[in-house]
Amino acid sequence: MEPDRPQDSAPVLTLLQAYLATLALPASGRLPPERQMAGALGVSRAELRKALAVLEAEGQLWRHVGKGTFLGPRPMAAIQDAAQRAQAVTEADLRGARLALEPQLAALAARHATPAHLAEMRQAMAASRQPGLSWRAYEGQDARLHRAIALAAGNPLLLHLFDELATIRRVQTWNRARPQAQGPSPDHPSFPEHEAIVAAIAAAAPDEAAARMTEHVAAVHRLIAGAAPN
Repeated sequence: MEPDRPQDSAPVLTLLQAYLATLALPASGRLPPERQMAGALGVSRAELRKALAVLEAEGQLWRHVGKGTFLGPRPMAAIQDAAQRAQAVTEADLRGARLALEPQLAALAARHATPAHLAEMRQAMAASRQPGLSWRAYEGQDARLHRAIALAAGNPLLLHLFDELATIRRVQTWNRARPQAQGPSPDHPSFPEHEAIVAAIAAAAPDEAAARMTEHVAAVHRLIAGAAPN
């Protein structure tokens, strides 16, 4: 059974798993330097180290002082499995799975969210609006918000399914071209969509929360489809 992971590191773990699934590693399994990985993920080195520590505690990597950090047989197989699953999934599959799962998580969150859950959602929204964010950093805060909603739903099995889906999503979109080096502009449509979802959750309105999440996921995938090359 997989050990419990710290909830505050989960979004960075999702990004890290997607990054590793798309990374060509040497035969030794040695990871790039922390500075390089943190830059690629759009997170701080402290956040990256927390995620690496989780994988190390699970036996999925090991460190050698003076030589670096290495993936072992177990994580290499798990990351390859994630990459293979992502390759077998179409964009339509991903959209359909998200529309089946995430609105229901939002509805459950509207029933079960605590003040601490709501505070985490609002902190993620505020962090996503910070000026000068890269797209990677914005996507990290977006992942943080969506997972906070999934966590607030209060169903560990659905949370596990969400995490699996989120990893596949990140693997699929890792190499997608971004419109610019910097993150989204202040009028990006996801900002008010996120606010509407969280407002419905805070108001304990499950039907409204589900409807707003449905609209948001559909809108995001329309943007992705529009940005895809013909």
